[in-house]
Amino acid sequence: MRKPRGCVAIVLHAHLPFVRHPEHEEFLEEDWLYEAITETYIPLIHAFEALMLDGVDFKITMSITPPLANMLADSLLQVRYQHHLERLIELAEKETVRTRSTPEFAPAAEMYLRKFRQAHETFVDRYHRNILTAFKAVQDAGHLEIVTCGATHGFLPLMDVNQTAVRAQVQVASNSHLKHFGRRPRGIWLAECGYWSGHDRYLKEAGIGFTFVDAHGILYGTPRPRYGVFAPVISRNGVAFFGRDIESSKSVWSAEEGYPGDFNYREFYRDLGFDAEYDYIKPYIHPMGFRTSTGIKYHRVTSKGIALDEKQPYYPEAAARKAEEHAGNFLFNREKQVEYLHEKIKRPPIILSPYDAELYGHWWYEGPDFLHAFLRKAADSSVLKLTTPAEYLEMFPEHQAVEPTFSSWGDAGYAGVWLDGCNDWIYRHLHECADRMVELATANPHAGGDLRRALNQMARELLLAQSSDWAFIMKTGTMVEYAVRRTRDHVTRFLKIDEDISRGEIDNEWLSVVESRDNIFPEIDYKVYTRIDG
Repeated sequence: MRKPRGCVAIVLHAHLPFVRHPEHEEFLEEDWLYEAITETYIPLIHAFEALMLDGVDFKITMSITPPLANMLADSLLQVRYQHHLERLIELAEKETVRTRSTPEFAPAAEMYLRKFRQAHETFVDRYHRNILTAFKAVQDAGHLEIVTCGATHGFLPLMDVNQTAVRAQVQVASNSHLKHFGRRPRGIWLAECGYWSGHDRYLKEAGIGFTFVDAHGILYGTPRPRYGVFAPVISRNGVAFFGRDIESSKSVWSAEEGYPGDFNYREFYRDLGFDAEYDYIKPYIHPMGFRTSTGIKYHRVTSKGIALDEKQPYYPEAAARKAEEHAGNFLFNREKQVEYLHEKIKRPPIILSPYDAELYGHWWYEGPDFLHAFLRKAADSSVLKLTTPAEYLEMFPEHQAVEPTFSSWGDAGYAGVWLDGCNDWIYRHLHECADRMVELATANPHAGGDLRRALNQMARELLLAQSSDWAFIMKTGTMVEYAVRRTRDHVTRFLKIDEDISRGEIDNEWLSVVESRDNIFPEIDYKVYTRIDG
């Protein structure tokens, strides 16, 4: 086999905001996690395991953000997910009986029952409710590079007014990653790919060697990059920046122009939870009685512009064949792209293709099958090599020095999604809380007992309030009331603890309740907020 002429790095960004509500027996927004486990994370595990079983030499990169890792490791959410999955199995069993006389729906019903049972076996029997151990096993086998993210997916460019708070997002993330995966992260996915000049020094300090930005973050850098986004650049602080390849990304994430819009694939927006007779579906939707998605969907995309009630039946085998076909097409296009670029730049290029992990399975149901087929096919390619950013840097250690520019991968490429008239009110509160956190941490370098507990919880509340998800939800207009409430609740709890510290009277009973509810980062040390220069 001749030497590959270039490399492809697939990067999946697995993230969900920290949603955990022990005060309620069931909580609607916790379903975000349960749906992602069933439709994305477990199918990805199955794909990776199948490739390893067959001895396929694949490489892939995946961020598992600290909020997601903490939820996946949480015993309460693990038990709740098992209960959620067992209800799905019960519903799917009923569906196989109900659809037995309708051949257009029976294959899908049987597929759901089989997949739910497989998910249960994987989650409960094999990994004892903690699927982080599955991803760690693929990592330790040398196939998966797991990278981190900011501690709570904070959008760092809008936190630049407090450098210590920026640094804390990175340091807390690194410590959490070590706890869950047994090693420090070599790379980081900056939340929303948001980069602000100078933040690389905090990555370097944490031992992080590379990160990712959207194409214009590198293309508008100083000086202009010699190889565009097809080679990493090195910042002044020695961190490698990889730029998103627009062509390969668009062919997957775009429902209009990319593969997910194919008429054979499953329609996301039509669900049994809304189609079924109410009395039949009532035990499987929200306890308050309003309809919610179940994940059982019987219709395909069909055609553009068609109404939901006109969608045609979904046939899993036809969709699986199409995923295989699209994987081959994706490989063909990447090989042609690599060959073209190699001739142009006279060196092996890297094509970086980053995606939200939840696209694969949750939004695009056949996505894990597509990815599995692509990784399998690409491993045999004589033109390109599957790689990770860390591996590419080992193969090619010398790169151009370029200072990337402020950028994000949000709409319009900068900060407009997270700083808009609908969400700008949050920042005066976040900045004041961050300033106060730094002040208290700096003034109390050796706190112990109740004061230490209180300061640690203040740090958790600040980090949770800083999650970029709340501003994003306010902007997109989905679940706005919940996002507003979460921001206000964390700021209010922060201020309550601050007031107690100022009075010298810690409310231990109340603090215990808050510690139990907002229990992210049990290992946190408030001293990470001790003031730094800059």
